[in-house]
Amino acid sequence: MSDIITITDNALEQIKKILVNASKDVKGIIVGLDKSGCSGYSYKLDFAKNETVNNFDIITKEGVKIFIDPKATMYLIGSEMDYSKDKLSSRFVFNNPNEKNSCGCGESFNF
Repeated sequence: MSDIITITDNALEQIKKILVNASKDVKGIIVGLDKSGCSGYSYKLDFAKNETVNNFDIITKEGVKIFIDPKATMYLIGSEMDYSKDKLSSRFVFNNPNEKNSCGCGESFNF
């Protein structure tokens, strides 16, 4: 089976930078969803620790582990996680073919 989401090289490099400064008990990052915003959902990133990642799907790329929250799996299938940087901001960006609508500011979406 192919990965649930694709991680771009830009995103992978930023994740590596973040994990270098993380505490020793961090095993990777968690990608999930939160119910929030004016459209319903937003992407959630967190540090993965042993006690928080039971039964999570794992994507390993160049030794970096990305844990997918099982509650978010069906919504993330086919997505791409990228990292975008310009003069004013930098952030992780998700290109998700499952999204139906998003709010005007782009921070939340629905299916």
